[in-house]
Amino acid sequence: MKIRTATIKDATQLLEIYRPYVLNTNITFEYTVPTIADFTQRISGTLQQFPYLVAVEEEKIVGYAYAHSYKERAAYDWAVEVTVYVSVKDQAKGTGKMLYDALENELKKQNILVLTACITGGNDNSVTFHEKFGYQKVAEFKKIGYKFNQWHDVIWMQKFLKEPTNQVEAVIPYSEL
Repeated sequence: MKIRTATIKDATQLLEIYRPYVLNTNITFEYTVPTIADFTQRISGTLQQFPYLVAVEEEKIVGYAYAHSYKERAAYDWAVEVTVYVSVKDQAKGTGKMLYDALENELKKQNILVLTACITGGNDNSVTFHEKFGYQKVAEFKKIGYKFNQWHDVIWMQKFLKEPTNQVEAVIPYSEL
């Protein structure tokens, strides 16, 4: 398996990975599957500031991971939210781990210090996955998201890539690495 930076040409394959999560799960709170144009814009927009990586096996994309701003205020520049999706058919093969390892390496080059993950309550596989990566639960919001005719909790997990200090280095946009 190879990990590489996504391109807008990958949008169709990435959307096909994402589609069943939107239609069949509460893992994402999107109600409708984005269009190819929307997904293309998401990829290109993310890549201006942060990594968007894909896992390729036998010339087919089997998963992807990316980071985006935790919040849009300057004080949060060193914190990101990370996301990973693996094709339903390709789960439990170590793809997510490979993607997160590569994503963390890229984020370190950018001087990112804090990683966050937003997980739908009850998604024990994702909680366990993040715990194995050193994330700790820092918050839980009760019944904050509504999908499939029921309310869902949201768990926030956090990990430090490097312990924050008062001596900070500027964050380097991914497009400049």
